[in-house]
Amino acid sequence: MLLCVGGGIAAYKSLELVRRLRDAGAQVQVAMTSGAQQFVTPLSFQALSGQPTRTTLWDSAAEQAMGHIELARWADRVIVAPATADLLARLAHGLADDLVTTLCLATTAPLTVAPAMNHRMWMT
Repeated sequence: MLLCVGGGIAAYKSLELVRRLRDAGAQVQVAMTSGAQQFVTPLSFQALSGQPTRTTLWDSAAEQAMGHIELARWADRVIVAPATADLLARLAHGLADDLVTTLCLATTAPLTVAPAMNHRMWMT
């Protein structure tokens, strides 16, 4: 399972999601947007998932073998939680301007998106 964490206040809830997925027997890897890192740390996800947390497309060590493509292929499901209005818009328009959007575009795995925003933002 690949969990892509967007940069909203609900990012902290994704920590519990990792714990529950692991308790259910899933192997979980986490990728975070830069906005998500303003709310929770990569180290928190690493501690819960048991895997290094990916935070950038520009990690030369991870990208030596096109790590984003390997991770996109590895995933049997991709969960985007929380999916902010900005992240949803970038996904809808096919942008690949950070690690999370690039992974979502590169994978063939089923994509589950959990929107998280103010109800007025959702309605517009």
